[in-house]
Amino acid sequence: MGIREDVFYEGGPHVGDLIINILLAFTVICLPLTVGAIVRSIWLRYRITDRRISVTGGWMGRDRTDIIYSEIVRVVKVPRGLGFWGDIVVTLKDKSRLEMRALPRFREIYDYIAEKAADKTGKPVDAIAK
Repeated sequence: MGIREDVFYEGGPHVGDLIINILLAFTVICLPLTVGAIVRSIWLRYRITDRRISVTGGWMGRDRTDIIYSEIVRVVKVPRGLGFWGDIVVTLKDKSRLEMRALPRFREIYDYIAEKAADKTGKPVDAIAK
């Protein structure tokens, strides 16, 4: 029997990211952005639980990255799409970064990650969210 995890968010990127990039495809210059958005919408999945953050992606969804909250040093959010979705960048103790692009409900997810990281590291949320 495995350890039980409570899932806060599970899903893929925001559909608005795909729609905007498909509309931008009519300008040939933005075609690479459209291809990136299509690939993200097909194969990228996020799972944020009370124990860890899992990102499944890569070619045909074969790559998986898991991080635990005690390894997080810094969390940054960047709104996109008029604030309907956004990106979150998590910096770890070893200075590596995990970028989560086009997250729906990114403000709630950011608050949740910052709160869990503060609980695990013992530092206040302000020290992590800078």
